[in-house]
Amino acid sequence: MTHDHDLVLRPTQAQIDAALNPPAGRNGGDLVVETLAALGTTTVFGLPGQHALGMFDALRRSDLRYIGLRVENNAGFAADAYGRVTGEAAPLLLSTGPGALTSLAALQEAAAASAPVLAISSQIPTAGLGGGRHGYLHELPEQAASFRGVVKSVHTVRTQSQIPSAIEAAWKSALTAPHGPVWVEIPQDVLLAETSVPVVTGGDAFPEELPPRPELTAVAAHLLSHAERPAIIAGGGVVRADASGKLRQLAEMLQAPVVATPGGKGAFPWTHPLSLQSWIEDRHTTDFLEDADVLLVVGSGLGELSSNYHTFKPRGRVVQIEADLGKLESNHPALGIHADARLALQALLETVAERTDPTASERVRAVLAKVADRIAAQELTLEQDVLASVRQALPADSPSFWDMTILAYWAWSAFDAKGPNHMHTAQGAGGLGYGFPAALGAAAADPTRPVLAVSGDGGALYSIAELATARQYDLPVTWLIVDDGGYGILREYMTDAFGEATATELTRPDYVALAESFGVPGVRTTPETLEADLAKALQTPGPSVVVLPAVLRMFAPTHLTA
Repeated sequence: MTHDHDLVLRPTQAQIDAALNPPAGRNGGDLVVETLAALGTTTVFGLPGQHALGMFDALRRSDLRYIGLRVENNAGFAADAYGRVTGEAAPLLLSTGPGALTSLAALQEAAAASAPVLAISSQIPTAGLGGGRHGYLHELPEQAASFRGVVKSVHTVRTQSQIPSAIEAAWKSALTAPHGPVWVEIPQDVLLAETSVPVVTGGDAFPEELPPRPELTAVAAHLLSHAERPAIIAGGGVVRADASGKLRQLAEMLQAPVVATPGGKGAFPWTHPLSLQSWIEDRHTTDFLEDADVLLVVGSGLGELSSNYHTFKPRGRVVQIEADLGKLESNHPALGIHADARLALQALLETVAERTDPTASERVRAVLAKVADRIAAQELTLEQDVLASVRQALPADSPSFWDMTILAYWAWSAFDAKGPNHMHTAQGAGGLGYGFPAALGAAAADPTRPVLAVSGDGGALYSIAELATARQYDLPVTWLIVDDGGYGILREYMTDAFGEATATELTRPDYVALAESFGVPGVRTTPETLEADLAKALQTPGPSVVVLPAVLRMFAPTHLTA
């Protein structure tokens, strides 16, 4: 009996002749870019370095578009966003040692947010591998060890013939659910040496599917069909699986209210009668979810931010659909279904029984009214007006990328993303400096629509160098910098905890003048003129900067008294 995987396509005579007579002047770097092109890559990000020059020289002989950033960590953030927006594995080309290590924070964010990034780094020459101290420039005893605790998989190449297979394996790993960053490293001499390996023409690195176990979805469907008060928490896995449509169908069949986590923004329509929006950091929402007799959690591990800082204590049955096996039942006992969100939701749609519940939308409205009353009692009109102005100015189909800053923390709960995969933040790993370089990566993926980046002044100082990148490639990113003269949220935390803040104040550069020195137009705005100034900047081709001097406050937390 012949199986499909036993079939091998017979090469044509022309293919045989081409393989026997590869073009002269190719090196190991050409094998890298040829493999990427064969896998469907069109754009790569990175920063050159001495050991990696073989790869970068090969780019000159390829059709790949290169977007070069000024700091490796920022290049990683750009690749992360490109992967989130396109669903493709975004190549990130790096050099050995300091260059590679500088990308670690970005790769941690990609891992936490399940963004597919294909990091390819050079290594010291082959003779130095193995942990000996040979004194090569950039040498580490074991470079890959620095990345094993961060990325999904590590692939070390030692010969040129290993390059295509290693990159294909890494590509497949990055795109198999849960998506994530992967690491490939290739020694300098392997990249530079002339190669007789034939031109890479084929690339079939299809990711493995992760379907649910049918006996588990049968039980889940029974529980949901017979629930009296079902509810749904939609996490980032719904967005990554492109499963928001199936989630809506299921919620409507079950008449189950839905709340989105910060990573799941846009997974469910904001104004839908069953939408609890994203007020997951509110005790009224927490109480509602705890009261559910069956709670369906899709694409979330119910970590710190998604559980109101671990104060959430469900009283009913929990059904958890999660592609990351390590997150399954990691915080709460559940009927754990290890599966891609889209495939699992489809299985439930085929097996659940439709419910009627005329009180569901009324109960949702009651919770949202309580949330609104709580916020209204705190005199936070400035913060609400600023967020509303951003929403009004930003086109509904434009993506936004938010740094770790007070306005972003508001946005996690109170911002209507207007659709799945439109709003992205650094809440996965929580590092500073994500917003602007990530927005550049998204703009590189789709330059036909404006992209918004939002940073505080502390986070902005991590990314100022990338104004040069924005100008060089003329990327349509508008950067809103909320300037409060320091690390605003840390100032607030320390004042609340210790009575005064330490190490939170920052000297304030003139951000408008700074932007203009890069050839990027800038404007200083006010809360009253923000909507008009931001809308104008977003409508103007190319990059721009809008600076809002303002001290914003967070709404009071509810987890401290839970």
